[in-house]
Amino acid sequence: MAGASAPEAPAGGPLWEALRALLPDTQEGLALDLGASVAASVARLLRRAAALLYGGQARACLQAADAVLDYSWERLNTGPWRDVDKDWRRVYALGCLLKAVCLCRAPAEPAAVAEALRVCDMGLLMGAAILGDILLRVAAVLQAHLPAGKRPPPRPGPAQPRPKKARSAPVPLPEPELGSAVPRVRCPSLQYFGEHFLLPGRPVILEGVTDHWPCMRKWSLEYIQATAGCRTVPVEVGSRYTDEDWAQRLMTVDEFISTHITGEPRDIGYLAQHQLFDQIPELRQDIGIPDYCCLGDGDEEHITINAWFGPPGTVSPLHQDPQQNFLAQVMGRKYIRLYSPRESEALYPHETHLLHNTSQVDVENPDLERFPRFAEIPFLSCVLGPGDMLFIPVRYWHYVRALDLSFSVSFWWS
Repeated sequence: MAGASAPEAPAGGPLWEALRALLPDTQEGLALDLGASVAASVARLLRRAAALLYGGQARACLQAADAVLDYSWERLNTGPWRDVDKDWRRVYALGCLLKAVCLCRAPAEPAAVAEALRVCDMGLLMGAAILGDILLRVAAVLQAHLPAGKRPPPRPGPAQPRPKKARSAPVPLPEPELGSAVPRVRCPSLQYFGEHFLLPGRPVILEGVTDHWPCMRKWSLEYIQATAGCRTVPVEVGSRYTDEDWAQRLMTVDEFISTHITGEPRDIGYLAQHQLFDQIPELRQDIGIPDYCCLGDGDEEHITINAWFGPPGTVSPLHQDPQQNFLAQVMGRKYIRLYSPRESEALYPHETHLLHNTSQVDVENPDLERFPRFAEIPFLSCVLGPGDMLFIPVRYWHYVRALDLSFSVSFWWS
């Protein structure tokens, strides 16, 4: 290549060899043909970065990959996410792939491997799937080469020194309820569930249906840290998403735990993740999909699996979802209130399009002067404990408050 520097000395080390083995044999195998929406200058820069990598010039490739990421990051953060062209997400993912591999060309220090893993996670979170989900395989190799005892300390920040145990400040239970308890049924047949709960749209707690999931015996704070502590995830900071100071930040699971669970009390942080189980297959292997989802219209691949992990006191304001929902409790307890879609007007939904599915009422401390009809409507309530799975029918309003350190898994299906 004209103007290119001489090839670097051959790289060594088992990590580099493992990563290089995941890449296609030739540059052409990277499938760099992109749509017309991607600027020609960025497409050329991406091809140049790939040529530098395959030409043995990892340091120069790293610089080019950083430039690709800068350009594509701007495009990913301009306008609503739904309007982002998928080819720009592919560009970002390819840039992350090239950068992560180049960071590990030399016999890698733990800090370099941790940074490469962070870059991979960013590609998984913000990019599109490429080359048969190669970023998942790269992340698995990187994590295997970063044993817990050699992980670098968290990046400087406001996190407090980590005590040995999670905070256990008491969280009050609700006042004695005027509503009715959510019914409980143990391992109903598909036919019974369909006839008595799915078709009429009635909430129910299903007992015993998750007992065989490995997470029920394996998951703990220590297990989650050992499995996913070094992975970068988005964290919601604030007790509820309707608060003005609510924000979303990126941090490792270890940083999330040390800052918001085991550290001194600070802002409440909540790991609410729609991609966690895609990003970290080791956790996905520990859960199953409820058999009752087969009563829906879609295939298994159309079921959205979400993770909800956080300290006591986190709240999901009263809201409704456009799909059926199974909420399975793995760790800790949650207090839940449910209101029928028939009562929607008396729940005073926000008038803005962004929050039209969310009530303005603070369920446990309602302002009855502003929202007088709220006091009159019936509701169901329950405390969901480990092993319980709550069926929340489509568009049923629900309010959730964590009573303990809690990990829940929800399944949205149609």
